[in-house]
Amino acid sequence: MHFSNQITRTKMNMLAEGTQSLHILEVPEYFNFASDVLDQWSKAEKDGSRASNPALWWIDGKGKEVRWSFEELGVLSRKAANVLSGPCGLQRGDRVVLILPRVPEWWLLNVACIRSGIVFLPGTPQLTAKDIQYRLQVSQAKCIITHDTLTPAVDSISSSCPFLKTKLLLSEGRRGGWLNFKELLDVAPSDHSCVKTKSDEPMTIYFTSGTTGSPKMAEHSQSSLALGLALSGRSWLDIRPSDIIWNMSDTGWVKAGLGSVFAPWLRGITVFVHSMPQFEPREFLNTLSQYPITTVCSAPTAYRMLVQHDLTSYKFKSLRHCLTGGEPLNPEVMVQWKRQTGLDIYEGYGQTEVGIISQNEKGKKIKPGSMGTPAPPYDVQDNPEKNASVFRGNFYITGDRGLMDEDGYLWFVGRSDDVIISSGYRIGPFEVESALIEHPAVVESAVVSSPDPVRGEVVKAFVVLSPSFASHNPEKLTLELQEHVKKVTAPYKYPRKMEFVQELPKTITGKIRRNVLRKKEWGPI
Repeated sequence: MHFSNQITRTKMNMLAEGTQSLHILEVPEYFNFASDVLDQWSKAEKDGSRASNPALWWIDGKGKEVRWSFEELGVLSRKAANVLSGPCGLQRGDRVVLILPRVPEWWLLNVACIRSGIVFLPGTPQLTAKDIQYRLQVSQAKCIITHDTLTPAVDSISSSCPFLKTKLLLSEGRRGGWLNFKELLDVAPSDHSCVKTKSDEPMTIYFTSGTTGSPKMAEHSQSSLALGLALSGRSWLDIRPSDIIWNMSDTGWVKAGLGSVFAPWLRGITVFVHSMPQFEPREFLNTLSQYPITTVCSAPTAYRMLVQHDLTSYKFKSLRHCLTGGEPLNPEVMVQWKRQTGLDIYEGYGQTEVGIISQNEKGKKIKPGSMGTPAPPYDVQDNPEKNASVFRGNFYITGDRGLMDEDGYLWFVGRSDDVIISSGYRIGPFEVESALIEHPAVVESAVVSSPDPVRGEVVKAFVVLSPSFASHNPEKLTLELQEHVKKVTAPYKYPRKMEFVQELPKTITGKIRRNVLRKKEWGPI
């Protein structure tokens, strides 16, 4: 399949149907997701060749609702692009830090930046002033777009960010030193000519989650996420023309771009969004019951919380496909979910830098705990100066360790520096964590190495207990959990040390920060 600057209707249909020809994709010299994909779906709406399902369906859980067709998204994003290039004074290639919760304007501004050739850097609303300062300084962004909650934090550090010229506020009110996006959008013209971007031009920069250190910038081109997903994400997402996908990813995480923008809109389907600031299991389950959502993607932590509820009391009439990613999901959780809902969970593995790497997909056997089989290749752009440490010829070194079995399935072991070597045995933390969570006392756990004068390192588990076990004798419960692990997995892997904690340290994307716990055991290295 070949993309031209204007994608033909036949080629749009090939995207929508997910034909096998997408395994071989010639990247065109010029490509822009807004003009070459979104505007083509808008035309399809007008001539009746696309169903009238909305492009974006947003709810706040309190009765407020927004539905935009691709045509409405096009009109509004052109107006927003004029706001960026007009009052904000931004030009093609400039960088913008975009920190908004799950509001429709986040999607609108993504598209507006793409139309303008402006490079956008999404960030989670959970960022602190120090986090924002770091991102503004390292990216040399000329503009920041955010909402009321974060304006004091931005104002407190903006003087230390000499490249920052414009602050754009999403709010009903005004604030000194800030432009008001809604006011400017209302009066902005709707005529805008989309820039002609090359496929390898920068489009967006995501920050990594900082699992092992400070977040790093990962730059993606106009084609690497959009066209790359035509290959790497097609089988995992299993998108069908009438699908409605609900991806729970935070707006600052690359999975929001993959699962809430590029993959679904590449295929012309509906993106469903709930504004839910924090994950609420009952609200999540009620929403799945009340709305015709066909595909849901959520973090492993969410599934761990959900299986604590009686799922059989909910009826998911439209749901057919469940996805997870971000960190490994324990096999026991997958079994519990399947037992109560009748649905499998399809786990995918990827990284901010490269998107989807491996996946479980429909039509293939699922091996609980496995990341599935390798995804087809894709195009990724990154900072050339830093590539030397992560590339070996044509191979990208992920920093993760895993195993491949005789059937070609990948199994996550852990980060390179997470692997524990005790008395010569190599122990992956995920295997021990998976054994622990099978015990009813354990809600969540994190396993790291701890120094030992005889063995060099031993396994230590930090455990969050379920409320019903919180008052149990710690010493007896430790012995019980140790014996449990010995029965579930190889005895040498059991945690010789255990500490009960109220919560585990996590990144802003919800990944467990084992490096923090490891430093607690070993001290600064």
